[in-house]
Amino acid sequence: MPTPTPTIVRSHAKINLGLFLGAPRPDGFHALTTVYQTLEMHDLVTVTAKPSGTTTLRITSNDPHVPATENNLAERNTAWKMVSLALDALEMSAEVEVNIDKRLPVQGGLGAGSGNAVAALVGLDAELGTQVRSLFTQKLDLPAKVGSDVPLFLIGGTVLGVDRGQEVYPLNDIEPVWCVVATPDIGVSTPQAFADWDALCAAEGLTAEAGTARLEKLSRNYASAFRGEISKGGFGTGSSGVFSVGKDLAGPQETTHGSGLVRTGIMSWIENDFERVVFPQHPSLAAIKRLLANPGTPEAALYASLSGSGSALFGLYLTRGDAEAAQERIGNQVQELNVRTTLTRTLPRSAYWDQMFERSC
Repeated sequence: MPTPTPTIVRSHAKINLGLFLGAPRPDGFHALTTVYQTLEMHDLVTVTAKPSGTTTLRITSNDPHVPATENNLAERNTAWKMVSLALDALEMSAEVEVNIDKRLPVQGGLGAGSGNAVAALVGLDAELGTQVRSLFTQKLDLPAKVGSDVPLFLIGGTVLGVDRGQEVYPLNDIEPVWCVVATPDIGVSTPQAFADWDALCAAEGLTAEAGTARLEKLSRNYASAFRGEISKGGFGTGSSGVFSVGKDLAGPQETTHGSGLVRTGIMSWIENDFERVVFPQHPSLAAIKRLLANPGTPEAALYASLSGSGSALFGLYLTRGDAEAAQERIGNQVQELNVRTTLTRTLPRSAYWDQMFERSC
């Protein structure tokens, strides 16, 4: 009898198109407003599963930094948490093995662990023939128990995130644009970044109430912009709901038209609040952003920013040539900055799901 072919799922990365933070709440959390955007770059998550009288779950990885069975940290892995949650929801037992071929940074603000969790869920669904992914998509509060970034990967494409980021709403997709992701050899502590933000809020007198009002206004602005209601240039969306630039950038061709990202007016007001506290602690990250942005030149980025709390940064570009020029600029200073770059593209929702499976049984 032939050995069943395991299910291999692409676990995509995300970036934040702006990230606005509120002051600390009484529950210790921070409200935020952001737009998530999935990227083509990905890990590969391989899932093998079969029903069994008792549940056994094994996590393996090519990266020793990933919590896994071998290092006795599997229960800390988001994929382990998601599979356990799914089996509980299904009220079934199974033998499950999840292998994570790590190609994305383990930490860095790209949502790699959260993407792994959803990829494991998708693989489990395919292996067992269940509808648990559909259940979790309808009830996003369940996967949010695994992590605040997890629900966005059950939607994909361009996604509005509010509250702690776990409350998500699909937006009209931006047209695919080229993206350079820069991953420095620097660790940014997210708890420390939040602590520094709290100190800044106290110094500037930003209260939780004022922060909430600010975030609600920003959420409305985001939603309006992606419906095409902010830009004075009168842009619109095509029948697919994707912001068009006159040519389909899903292919390798170039375009001389303006970007929908620019015509929304979003680029003039979005920012990442974490930059205010992270850049003073890590000046090299600010230097990398300047190289990605390259303002005032024909090769300037549409937008460049820290992603999440970092340390990954990214730049968005209209043409592949502009993106490759950004890689070259950083490469010329790689010894000083100790950073590697990856050329990728933004991934709309339909393509995100179309490209999800690498191979399945």
